[in-house]
Amino acid sequence: MQEIILKAPLKEEDTRALNVGDVVYIDGAIFTARDMAHLTVRKLLEAGKPLPVDFAGSVVFHAGPVVKKTSSGWDMIVIGPTTSIRMEPYAEMVGKLGVKAIIGKGGMQEGTSQINQKYGSVYLQAAPGCAAKLAGGIERIDGVHWLELGVPEAMWVLQAKKFGPLVVGMDSKGRSIYRDLREKAYRRIKELYG
Repeated sequence: MQEIILKAPLKEEDTRALNVGDVVYIDGAIFTARDMAHLTVRKLLEAGKPLPVDFAGSVVFHAGPVVKKTSSGWDMIVIGPTTSIRMEPYAEMVGKLGVKAIIGKGGMQEGTSQINQKYGSVYLQAAPGCAAKLAGGIERIDGVHWLELGVPEAMWVLQAKKFGPLVVGMDSKGRSIYRDLREKAYRRIKELYG
């Protein structure tokens, strides 16, 4: 198992070199985005309006952090992954924007697998239940967009240093640990129950 530190913004040659099972850490900017942030991006694109960040080479984390407002900004308390499958309908949009890595939990479906192959992107599994450990990899919060959506649904701009560990769950070669597990489970069910 290979351990790799990636520097955001990511280069396509770096993400295309990753394989399912690689252990990855992120240095640099990470943007959080859950359901409402994805919907907001889509609406802005449809209206021809500018986006608040450049997604080229970016890392998007399906997460809603717990933060604390201070006199000088925001402090990260904890941050853990949310279930990624809800963002599957946005796979093509995310690929076209140039996002090179998605971090989340539970994996995504075949649409994302095809987008990963097309755009050279990857899906990284963050360990659920490790929100305090993951927060230790966030050096600071550089900004927030769409706070009116609520703290979990806003898009947070985070600066990371050795953020992880993250496991490549879906690579740009069409491999997916989630598909493999599902197929093994179905085969075992068939063996047991006919």
